Amino acid sequence: MIPVELDMIQTAGIGALALMIGMLLTRKVSFLQKFCVPSPVTGGLIFSLLTLALYAWFHVEVSFDKTLQDVFMVAFFTCVGYQCDLRVLKKGGKLLGLMLLLLVLMITLQDLMPMGITRLMHVDPLLGMAAGSVSMTGGHGTAAGFAGILEQMGLQGAATIGMAAATFGLIAGSMVGGPLANLIIRKKLTHEQMQPKDAAIDPAMSGIESDEASPAGRAERVSTNEQEFQQYAKASYWILLAMGGGTILSWLLAKTGITFPTYFGALILAAVIRNTIGFIPYKKDGKWVKADRHLDMERIVSVGNICLSLFLGMAMISLRLWELQSLALPLVVILAAQVAMMVAFVYFIAFPILGRTYDAAVLCAGLCGFGLGATPNAMANMSAVCYKYHYAPTPFLIVPIIGSMFTDIINTGIISLFLKLLSI
Repeated sequence: MIPVELDMIQTAGIGALALMIGMLLTRKVSFLQKFCVPSPVTGGLIFSLLTLALYAWFHVEVSFDKTLQDVFMVAFFTCVGYQCDLRVLKKGGKLLGLMLLLLVLMITLQDLMPMGITRLMHVDPLLGMAAGSVSMTGGHGTAAGFAGILEQMGLQGAATIGMAAATFGLIAGSMVGGPLANLIIRKKLTHEQMQPKDAAIDPAMSGIESDEASPAGRAERVSTNEQEFQQYAKASYWILLAMGGGTILSWLLAKTGITFPTYFGALILAAVIRNTIGFIPYKKDGKWVKADRHLDMERIVSVGNICLSLFLGMAMISLRLWELQSLALPLVVILAAQVAMMVAFVYFIAFPILGRTYDAAVLCAGLCGFGLGATPNAMANMSAVCYKYHYAPTPFLIVPIIGSMFTDIINTGIISLFLKLLSI
């Protein structure tokens, strides 16, 4: 075998190239748009298939330096932490609380069920973790984030397994969400229950989307290039501040004996900053007032999206697909069981708990989307259902909150607890 080792700069360059190729393909191929497949996944898979061909036909083993990949990973999850605003819990009401409870239950089941399958098939239980909520609810980002930990614990090819499972979940979540919600509507709802509500949207609820998408309240403003630079620079400084302080918090968390990913300290610290910075006064019109104007969430989210794309691009090109050969059957069984469990969970548990209403049915479509794939899949599923019947505003406000603010924190905590139990 001929080893070829690429350094961190070369790895970043190829990752960026994979990202740009993926962006081009996503614009041109309708299938990729339909299933909301991320551009880094599309482009990165091409390069991973290329390295597989080099390995199988020419006995060339390409390896990549993951230094910058880890930096971009921590930066992305830090931005996720900054999006966690606990005030939305008050705005979301009972339905948001129920969705959070369902999320906890769903993640727990996604990790428990693969553990049972691996025991029956006499394979490494860490394979069950890699194909559990790490890659299902977590998606490609969390799968890549936990790959290092799983490999340290003894699972060879954890990154490849996690990415393969996440890609499968991405497509499966898009395929089952809409049809399942349609079945629920046809079988479980009466004509009266299907009628749109005339009541106006709660002003608190209607403000959530605009607050998160545009903290400036979508007000028109003129920004020069210099102003844009200063705003992005300030956002980057806040991200680096939380990343640096997060290393100390991660060190303290490690003292608990529970295995957390390297990004978790920064994610938690960013969430703490987001929810406490509003108490720091600033001067407005000659008066001192308190508000979280210190953070420019638009720019923080934008920087986070850039870091996510680069992180995923580098993670995908470094997949070692030849390591899946010996695990093909157990992995296929686990992934098929995940889809079957999700269908049963949504139909028999989530829909009744959410109130057996049209909104509940639309939320079920979204639950399939981010429970097996990602938040964009959830939004696409709900849009397809609403296009056939009628628009339901509440689900489109709740699902982005769940997906962007709470999923990664809850999922990381539950995964870490399971890994601690496996290490005992």
